[in-house]
Amino acid sequence: MPNSSGPYDAVVIGAGHNGLVCACYLAKAGKRVRVLERRGVLGGAATTEEVWPGYRVSTAAYVISLFLPEIIGDLRLKENGLEVLPRTPSSFTPLPDGRSLLMGPDAELCRREIGKFSAKDADAFPRYEALLERVAAVLEPTLSQSAPDPLPLPASWRRIGWAKRMRDGAKLWRIHRTLRSLGKDQPAAVELLTGAARPILERWFESEALQATLATDAIIGAFTSISSPGSAYVLLHHVMGEAGGARGVWGYVRGGMGGLAESLARVAEQLGVEITRDAPVAAINTAGGRVKGVTLEDGSTVDAPVVASGVDAHLTFEKFLDPGSLPDDFREAVANIDYASASMKINLALAEPPNFTARPTAPGEVAPHHHGTMHVAPSLDYLEQAYHDARLGRPSDEPILEATMATSVDDTIAPPGKHLLSVFVQYAPYRLKGAHWDDIKDAFADRCVAKLAEYAPNVPAAIEHRQVLSPLDIERVYGLTGGNIMQGAMNANQLYSFRPVAGWADHRTPVGGLYLCGAASHPGGGVMGACGKNAAAEILRDRR
Repeated sequence: MPNSSGPYDAVVIGAGHNGLVCACYLAKAGKRVRVLERRGVLGGAATTEEVWPGYRVSTAAYVISLFLPEIIGDLRLKENGLEVLPRTPSSFTPLPDGRSLLMGPDAELCRREIGKFSAKDADAFPRYEALLERVAAVLEPTLSQSAPDPLPLPASWRRIGWAKRMRDGAKLWRIHRTLRSLGKDQPAAVELLTGAARPILERWFESEALQATLATDAIIGAFTSISSPGSAYVLLHHVMGEAGGARGVWGYVRGGMGGLAESLARVAEQLGVEITRDAPVAAINTAGGRVKGVTLEDGSTVDAPVVASGVDAHLTFEKFLDPGSLPDDFREAVANIDYASASMKINLALAEPPNFTARPTAPGEVAPHHHGTMHVAPSLDYLEQAYHDARLGRPSDEPILEATMATSVDDTIAPPGKHLLSVFVQYAPYRLKGAHWDDIKDAFADRCVAKLAEYAPNVPAAIEHRQVLSPLDIERVYGLTGGNIMQGAMNANQLYSFRPVAGWADHRTPVGGLYLCGAASHPGGGVMGACGKNAAAEILRDRR
């Protein structure tokens, strides 16, 4: 690689889905873009890897729904290989007493299944979903534009011009106008956005099976309790997104999650974007308060007047930048970002699908309940206890498991007759008390498999291969600080105008020409693409 390469209009750090989206939009506007990816595979945490011969494993992220439809259309991703396979039914919860709850987009199925537990809940569920859909309709437009910076911060923190103040004011006014459309539902909307999931679910429903099934949405990927303020916000994801083919329908990417990155890369290269794999960045270069490009770990440099960072705020500001290039107040705010996490991923290659005692199947049979997420979380108290274990610095004695089997609808990712089971585990705290993840991860994985076997006894004997990714592994492999899959906790104080820090929610940074384009920026984690699209819009606003 030459000592210096260019000229480029922009360098993007990281070929995760947000970085690739950002690069595509910049290139569509005529910019010459170079993407630098640390690993040999694209997609960041939304990737596909052949972990074992013949198995194409979605090693980290495993489902898609929130990805913005306008990105799919703008970039012609379907025409370039992206295919999303809907999961119908979408949710299955087996219970210790042999009963089970199967749910999905089919309203009659939900009514019938919920009615087995409570006629009252069966009647209430459509009203609950309708409320969530109304609130989501207010929230969704804010995802596809940069967040405003409305706080009256001192000028020493950031000088904001009148043009931006006018744009921010217009965004806030649109939110105000849209909130008015909720009418009497406004207090309920505020509670969904700021409150705790448990009291909301207990108010709506009496069945523990339904409460627990819905509550798992509130804590996925978060080191928080269902009783913690702010946990209710993620309940809205149940009805958001259309990438699965309809509102709220989550799907699998054919060929594994890396199929999204492959289609984005195909479009990027058609637009002239240069994508370089195995090119880890060591430093972001600056002079006179502006970026000049980046230096790679091999010592070579890539010059550009714009750098869009798809990695988290800790890596961007505390590893890649000289501390002297940032104001003290900003550096202090970045240092205070919460990366608490408690997620682990287990990927299993199976000789046959799980055979649940609650819904027995013939050997090798793929049934409808295998299509969606298979929850091991029978009650709200079960979820609470799992969290309390982790708060003491140990993995949950009774872990929460969310298992998905993409091979139930995708025959391209495993040998004929074989299956892939993706198990997302909580809680597995990144910081352990008196232990190290490298020493205990396999034992904890054994405990998770044993817990799953309480509901599907054939699973242990069906395992042919196993991959275990502890929170520490997630940090090492995917470059996610603290193993946090959202590039920073999705607490209320780290969302919208406070992401990554107050005063800098519009993807810009105190260093001229340096932008954030990953999940460290608004709207945060999840396979949305919005962070990359919104960042590109702000870059082009500055550099048309």
